[in-house]
Amino acid sequence: MTAVGIEGKTVTEDKGFGRQKGHPATYSGREYSGVFMPKVKFEIVISDARVQRTVDAIVRAARTKKIGDGRIFVVPINQAVKQLSE
Repeated sequence: MTAVGIEGKTVTEDKGFGRQKGHPATYSGREYSGVFMPKVKFEIVISDARVQRTVDAIVRAARTKKIGDGRIFVVPINQAVKQLSE
């Protein structure tokens, strides 16, 4: 993502399920078959002009073509407020 100009992001370890529900999956060398599977969530705020290049970079880097590949949601950010330290 650095190559396409992404300078900041938030990464969160999360749990959830999608199509792989009920199917065993391997994550970090361990097999899981429970309802909630370990996930990783990236949150990135970028300009509209960078959206497609960023989506393409994420797909190239993260696609495994296996059940459990995630989704990329592109949503508008109408306002961002940076809280200033006193």
